[in-house]
Amino acid sequence: MAEEFPFDISPMYEGERIRGTDFYVELGGTKKPGFELMEVAPMNEVEDGRFTLIGPDIPDIPEGSSIAFAQIYKVAGEKLEKDLESVLERRIHDFQNYIQGFMHLNQRYDIWLRLSKEDVKKGVTFKTIADATMMLFRNELPFIEKIEAIYITDEEKVKEKLEEAKKIYKQRDERVKGLHDEDVEEFYGCTLCQSFAPTSCCCVSPDRVSLCGAITWADGRAAAKVDPEGPNFAIPKGECINPITGEYSGVNAMVTEKSGGSYNRMTLHSFFDAPHTSCGCFEVIGFYIPEVDGIGWVDRDFPGKAPNGLSFANMAGQAGGGKQIVGFLGVGIGYFGSDKFIQADGGFSRTVWLASTLRKRIEENIPAELKDKIADEKIPDIDSLKKFLLKVEHPVVTGVTRKVDNKQITEGWTLKKITGKLKNDVLKYIEECGGDVDLDVVADRLALSEKQFMQVVDELAKEGLIEMDE
Repeated sequence: MAEEFPFDISPMYEGERIRGTDFYVELGGTKKPGFELMEVAPMNEVEDGRFTLIGPDIPDIPEGSSIAFAQIYKVAGEKLEKDLESVLERRIHDFQNYIQGFMHLNQRYDIWLRLSKEDVKKGVTFKTIADATMMLFRNELPFIEKIEAIYITDEEKVKEKLEEAKKIYKQRDERVKGLHDEDVEEFYGCTLCQSFAPTSCCCVSPDRVSLCGAITWADGRAAAKVDPEGPNFAIPKGECINPITGEYSGVNAMVTEKSGGSYNRMTLHSFFDAPHTSCGCFEVIGFYIPEVDGIGWVDRDFPGKAPNGLSFANMAGQAGGGKQIVGFLGVGIGYFGSDKFIQADGGFSRTVWLASTLRKRIEENIPAELKDKIADEKIPDIDSLKKFLLKVEHPVVTGVTRKVDNKQITEGWTLKKITGKLKNDVLKYIEECGGDVDLDVVADRLALSEKQFMQVVDELAKEGLIEMDE
């Protein structure tokens, strides 16, 4: 595409993966802090084409390193407005993946970039990457009249600037608070991630931020207006098929078209009924835990394993790629602040486990009556989770009633199969306590709810192994 660069530039390189054995340097990711930021500024505050590097350049970085990284772009133009910052910021992902030998994943404070050894042999520096990125922005989005880039590889400086960036991200997200799905006629779609996830069809509504967390309904509207041929587009809502699950005929038509027919239904606020497609750029992944009939959530920053024995990366591998997988759901962190957060399936009343790294960021969104009833990694496995939920009397134990229509949607814990071992354990306990049953002991020792315990007792009585009082 451009002869002045030491690498080829073309959309054909979208989706290229740089594996662990092939990268020279890794920027951000799970090991080091990183972020990217796009700021719209007045014309007189932007020097077109200027590049500033704070910290070591690529030739000064040892091969195989993982380093902190920030890339900040300032843009100016007569047609530019602040509402476009998030959308332009997401195009960094688009354009940098045009660069042969350079991999860009995720967004905001979750960026994960890799540069190949082959590119470094060709003489690639941060300036060449920045120059190529700025060229692509100018060529693809001509309403950008000026653009400059600041790259930071000094870790302390990255951390300092990251705190400033987080405040900007929060201000952007606040813009749509108070606006709801029923208040608008159009939602907005995004297919930016289809280079990595071919059937990904992100639908952004006032009550549901994008999976990556970077695009709100207001951002989508601004992008579709200024760049109608781009990856962000309007979705006429059409008929509201189900206001509780958030199913709309217009969204179904969109997902049918954009997924190439792989899916023909997609709801916005249900975990189980035709859930939203999940692309690997999601900030958080939800996972169903059938043993307790509850849902857990883990974010990208959590380094450990969830009670199901899987890490974020394990689950992302199963649920990403633009798939619609019942039992997993990718979301943006902002969705936890939505009044419609998985409302069809109970919202926080169905949530039984949260990674502590995520909980810190959404604490204010958790209803006060549930704050002490949701476990974290201190409860590491299914058995201990059962005992915890029984002890705190979590709603999943007796049955979840969803707030949106006051309907009970789960029965509470029941045993689908009563094993011989379980019968023996219950019989042994009854004999030890002389029939003076303590349900707290039952919960702690047998991990059974009162309903489950009585199921076993009834079975033992039918078999004549115990006598029931009249």
